[in-house]
Amino acid sequence: FEKLAGMTGTAMTEAEEFSSIYGLEVLVIPTNVPVVRNDIPDVIYKTRNGKYQAVANKIKELHEKGQPVLVGTVSIEQSETLSNLLKKLKTPHKVLNAKHHEQEAEIIMNAGKKNAVTIATNMAGRGTDIKLGEGVKALGGLHVIGTERHEARRIDNQLRGRSGRQGDAGASQFYVSVEDDLMRLFGGEKVKALMERLGVPEDMPIENRFISNSIERAQKKVEGHNFDIRKHLVEYDDVMNKHREIVYKKRNHFMLDENVKNDILLLMEREAENLVKKNAPGKDQGAWDYEGMLNSILTLYRDPAAPLSLDDLKAESRSREGLIEFVKHHFWEQYARKEAEFPAPKFIRKIEKSLGLQIVDRFWMDHINKMSRLREKVAFAGYAGKNPLLEYKNQAFEMLEELLTNIGRNTVGHLLNLQLEVQTKEEAEAKKKEEESKALAKTKQELGTPTAVELTAPTKTEISTPAKTDLAKPDEKYLPKAKKKAKKKRKK
Repeated sequence: FEKLAGMTGTAMTEAEEFSSIYGLEVLVIPTNVPVVRNDIPDVIYKTRNGKYQAVANKIKELHEKGQPVLVGTVSIEQSETLSNLLKKLKTPHKVLNAKHHEQEAEIIMNAGKKNAVTIATNMAGRGTDIKLGEGVKALGGLHVIGTERHEARRIDNQLRGRSGRQGDAGASQFYVSVEDDLMRLFGGEKVKALMERLGVPEDMPIENRFISNSIERAQKKVEGHNFDIRKHLVEYDDVMNKHREIVYKKRNHFMLDENVKNDILLLMEREAENLVKKNAPGKDQGAWDYEGMLNSILTLYRDPAAPLSLDDLKAESRSREGLIEFVKHHFWEQYARKEAEFPAPKFIRKIEKSLGLQIVDRFWMDHINKMSRLREKVAFAGYAGKNPLLEYKNQAFEMLEELLTNIGRNTVGHLLNLQLEVQTKEEAEAKKKEEESKALAKTKQELGTPTAVELTAPTKTEISTPAKTDLAKPDEKYLPKAKKKAKKKRKK
């Protein structure tokens, strides 16, 4: 795309990634009206069980007050655990997760009404606006509770943003335990050990700015780690994208251009240059491999009437550039003879396009598989003290050169070896039927279907209609009475 843009309410925390990977600037548009939501500091508990019990008690308290509550969980399992606790406290609530997606719109529509309690996973119900019911603003608006800090601040901000829209009253607060995944990754055990030494009960909350800041620092570390992974993946993908651009440009050329003859002649010139340089690498003609050169040429095309010989290549002690010119013109002359065999140039022009397209597609698919295997292989380069990405780029470049060489060589070889067969309409139809018959027999064999003999229709006698005598004299006992009387009349 020439221009790329998008809108989201939570991109600011990822501004560095948008800038460094995608070259996109993040701009903050002021809200329509000021945000008055009260973002309460996190409360930290020693254990998960203590945290869940505290969340359930808070929900019950807010529900009795009449204030609507939206609870965000990181998993379906957590939402069901909390739901069970609320059932024990006899607090009515709705659970919104992947198991009840068909009720999602109705649950969200009522989530802002008085006394509403909605439990949702972070992914559920996003993108829908929660309208506040009558009298809810006076109660403090929608109260959002997060049962755990997510690895990315962006997800937490999405949950907070469900409350306090368009200047509405609202509040948000996260409940955290030192047993949460994020805390365990970044020093949660030390905090838990300190709380145990101080004799802190599992249901006693701690509101500590230092711990809240530690959580935010942990989130930034995880975000940075994930950013590095995505950046690394993009660098690998960039290599493949460049290959794709080169091959698709060639492919589109074969597909869209009416006449690709000049491209075919250029491929022949490049092939002549490649095989001469391969077998005559230096200036010392005595070290040139004329036999290897001849074999490479004859592998591409051997003229049965006047095959190329070693003497032709060695004639007049040609220079390397002279050899390239000689081989190039040899290919061009052979192709001109081949073209002259066709009734009109338009026929071979169509063949050039079709054949070129098929060869590009076949080798490109093979190249994709090879690149996937290379990506897996270079992952171990780090153990040898090498940069895996650099190894990938170097080997990928060699593979791209090999791909383009194979496309050129196969296109040239197939076109030089074209055989023109002139058939009558009857011969063409007979050949088509024969090929279809062979293909059908091969399919039956592969599928293990019964042989043709076993599939033959029943013999004529088995499916034939009754004989004429049988039809002329039906047995009277099977005839209806009316027909019997008519028959007796005819006899009279």
